[in-house]
Amino acid sequence: MSVVIVGGNDRMQRMYHETCAQYGCKTKIFMDNKGVIRKKIGSPDLLILFTSTVSHKMVASAVAEAKRCNARVARCHSSSLSALHAVLQAHCRP
Repeated sequence: MSVVIVGGNDRMQRMYHETCAQYGCKTKIFMDNKGVIRKKIGSPDLLILFTSTVSHKMVASAVAEAKRCNARVARCHSSSLSALHAVLQAHCRP
């Protein structure tokens, strides 16, 4: 399963990758809006939005791209590791 994470804390990026790997997921992480996210996002199975750490413009472009490729969208206000575990438990199998 492929997962795209939009937002989060820069210093936790490695931990996000490791946590998703525990659930058998390939991960791409976008912390900020450098360039066009539409060209880089690909076609993930799940899009996780950490809404407290990204702009509305980045959320809107990520959601529009998720609709285009029929990806599930999970919104989470907190960008903690336990919040990521909760989202992955709901959508993936370890």
